[in-house]
Formats: sequence, structure tokens, C-alpha cells
Amino acid sequence: MEKEQSMPHPAALNLKPEDFQKIGPDEKQSEVIQRESLSSWRDSWERLRKNKLAMAGLIIMILIIIMAIIGPMISNYDYETNDYMNTNMPPSSEHWFGTDDLGRDVFVRTWMGARISLTVGLAAAAIDLMIGVIYGGIMGYFGGRVDEFMNKFAEILYSIPYLLVTILLLVVFEPSLGTIILALTITGWINMSWIVRGEIMQLKSREYVLASRSMGAGTSRLLFRHLIPNAMGPIIVTLTLSVPSAIFAEAFLSFLGLGVQAPVASWGSMINDALSGWMYYPWRMLFPALFISLTMLAFNIFGDGLRDALDPKLKK
Repeated sequence: MEKEQSMPHPAALNLKPEDFQKIGPDEKQSEVIQRESLSSWRDSWERLRKNKLAMAGLIIMILIIIMAIIGPMISNYDYETNDYMNTNMPPSSEHWFGTDDLGRDVFVRTWMGARISLTVGLAAAAIDLMIGVIYGGIMGYFGGRVDEFMNKFAEILYSIPYLLVTILLLVVFEPSLGTIILALTITGWINMSWIVRGEIMQLKSREYVLASRSMGAGTSRLLFRHLIPNAMGPIIVTLTLSVPSAIFAEAFLSFLGLGVQAPVASWGSMINDALSGWMYYPWRMLFPALFISLTMLAFNIFGDGLRDALDPKLKK
């Protein structure tokens, strides 16, 4: 048998320590952060941006708001001037959405109605937010008898049909934009208060709240610096979903003749005016009905996407 050839010594090959490479994890590389650290709000925005349906709803919302602002300005007509020589004209290059039974331009009146509906929806939602957050925060923070008494009062108020309250208010006061907003917010804040109450009851036993209380923080500081900011996710979602409810309620009241009065344009009143001749002049009903549907759909799908984006259980 041939003798096995012995391996030469590393010194004979002139090998140096730097010629060798360590196999295994590099301690320096293992400490490098591979992914950028994101805040909670930025992470929620990234997930919302990937939701194509929610972003489509956001784009529709923005376009409708922009058109409600500039729409009446880009037309040569106004919303209240009657033109009896051009009644019930179909859509054309002169009247983009046609005219109604009094010769008024439907395009201008549609976007004036958008102003009314968006103003009512956003104003009612803002008032519901302010009252609901404060009322629900007090209920959730103090608990006990305070929570029981305030919760019972909210339940009694919630059991009263809002339509009955609205009709009574509109009978007592003159029908106007302010009266509609007041009628919608009398009971509209209750859902927001219950959402806030539930979140505050979960958060008030957290360590950072106990630490802040031990350092002498008062009730207002604990509520508005620690508890409510950490409950903003559900609050924002509830706020977003309450806007279409207020828009629909305003359109419904205007349809019944309890909303803003002529010649002020509203989507609900426009649909009511077009109801008698919708088979012969469908464009008079088509455009206000289309835009109220688009607006409610946009707010709802955006609110659903926002709820998913702010849900901590879906975070990766």
C-alpha cells in the first residue's frame, strides 16, 4: 500500500490568520437593525395605505369635498335663480346636470347640497366627539356610582327615538341648519361616550397610569394626557363612521321637508322635488342620489379600512 500523503503544515504554505474566514453569525451584523423602527401611527398609516379600497374611499371623499367648495364657482349659474324658459332640460354642454322644474341648474344645486350635507355631517360628528369623549372619559375613569348614574342617564336618552326629538325641535324652533345639527347631536354623542368608556376602563389600570398617579398627576392630566390619547384609535374610527349617519339623517329630514328650507339646496330636498317626475326627468333625481350614495359609501369603506389599520391585533 502506498503511504498516505501527509497534509503540509500551514507554515509551509505561508498561510496567515487573515486568510481564514470565520463561519457562523457575525456578532456585529447581528446587532444591526434590519427594519426601520416605526411609530404606532406611522405603522397604521402604512397598513392603511396598502388597503386599496380604503384609499379609494379617501380619494372620493377628498374629491367630493373639493367639488363642494369650488363646484358652484365654476358654473355661470346660481342655485336659486328661476329660469322658466329652460325648465326640465336634460344634461347638456350648457347645463351639465340639466335643470329642474323651475329652470335652476342642477349642477350648482347638487354641489350646494353637498356643502349642506358635509357641513351637517362634519359639525354633528365634531360635537359628538367633544361631548362623547368628555362624558365617556368621566364614566370610565371614576366608575362606581358615578359610572352607573351617568350610564343610566345615557341609556334613557338613547331610548328616545331621535326622529321624535328632531321633529319636536324643528316644530319648536325654526327649521335651519343650526337646528338640524342640534337635533342630531342631542342623542348622537351617546355611542361615542360608550366607546370611550370601554377604552378608558381598560386603560386606567395600566402601569404608566399608576406611575403617573403615584407622581401626583390629577384627574384632568390623567384623562387628557394619558388615557384619551391612547384611546384615539377607536375614537377616530367611530368619528369617521358617524359622519355618513349624520349626512343620511340630514338628507332624510330634508326629504320630509323638515330640513333647510327653499331656495337653499339640499340633497334630500332635491330628491323630494324630483320624486313626482322621476320617470320623465330622471337626471333631477339621479345626481343628488348618486352623490349622497357615493359620499356615504366613501366614508364607510374608509372607516372600515381605518378600523383595520388601527387594530393592534393586526399589527405584524
